[in-house]
Amino acid sequence: MPRRTATMLASTLMLIALLCAGVFIPVPYAEMSPGPTVNTLGEHDGEPVLQISGRKTYPTEGKLNMTTVRVTSADYRMNLVEAVYGWLAHDNKIVPHDTLYPNGKTEEESTQENAEEFTQSQESAKVAALKELDVPVKSWVVVSTVVKGSPAEGKLHAGDVIKAVDGKAVKKPADVADLVTKHQPGENVVFTIVPAKEQAAARKEKRPARTENVTITTRTSNDAGEKRAIVGISAGTDHTFPFTIDIKLADVGGPSAGLMFALGIYDKLTPGSLAGGAFVAGTGTIDDNGKVGPIGGIEMKTVGARAKGAEYFLTPADNCAAAAKDTPDGLTLVKVGTIDDALDALEDIRSGDTDALPSCKAS
Repeated sequence: MPRRTATMLASTLMLIALLCAGVFIPVPYAEMSPGPTVNTLGEHDGEPVLQISGRKTYPTEGKLNMTTVRVTSADYRMNLVEAVYGWLAHDNKIVPHDTLYPNGKTEEESTQENAEEFTQSQESAKVAALKELDVPVKSWVVVSTVVKGSPAEGKLHAGDVIKAVDGKAVKKPADVADLVTKHQPGENVVFTIVPAKEQAAARKEKRPARTENVTITTRTSNDAGEKRAIVGISAGTDHTFPFTIDIKLADVGGPSAGLMFALGIYDKLTPGSLAGGAFVAGTGTIDDNGKVGPIGGIEMKTVGARAKGAEYFLTPADNCAAAAKDTPDGLTLVKVGTIDDALDALEDIRSGDTDALPSCKAS
């Protein structure tokens, strides 16, 4: 065989081998891409996203869209060709698989965690909006989750109201951890609780809820380098609202829609329109006091928002630098750190005084 022919054949075979390797050999990466964006003032799957009853609401106009990110599933194994294509694609982002699913987290575990965060974000959005409107909200500390195999398993349950620890009243979730860690591992700690079922029954029957004491033996934390006492729960906050606010949005998880839900609730409960007819999108976690926190996938969210027609994007302050590195044409990034910042920015948008908007700048 002539040398030139042999060289070409060898090169072709090598190329085929590389292509096969690229297609069949998995790589430890996952993909993020722009997901759906939904108007919190509008409808989704034929019903209003925000449904408020027991309180006067007002007509709205414009859009206050929450944004999402699509990610590949936990069990999907990307090949090299897909990874290279994703790296070259402008609107997608390739990240290490462990970034999205740390410690071997399964798809089911990730979905459950996202669902819990989404539920909590809805509660915080309601509280933040009502506080902004000076509407009183009753709050109390509850068991959010119980770690499987922990001392608390079978003794405490999600939704149990924590009234006291060792006889000392708790007013916020951090109080629970502070009181438990005063013990040495192996010591007993006494929780005064209202079980979740008793709380529900007392509400239904309109009577005071009965408390009970639960004794739990602490154990040593599994955290490296720490020997603090734990019982294996996380504490959170539950609320009672003076009227009903339902958020109807399926197949969405995580806490990042909190800000936009809060603004949507505020808009429906006040005369006039926050957006003034403009298309405003945004993202950001929110706590009960209206503080806006950073989220993941900001670049994907700005792309998805602009593709749907958004003109302005409310951006958490801690995400501003990343978002400003590659802002889609025609989209104005607005820096916000609290719900008050967002309301002020929307006022500027309504009035047309957009030069006053706090902008995001690349670092």
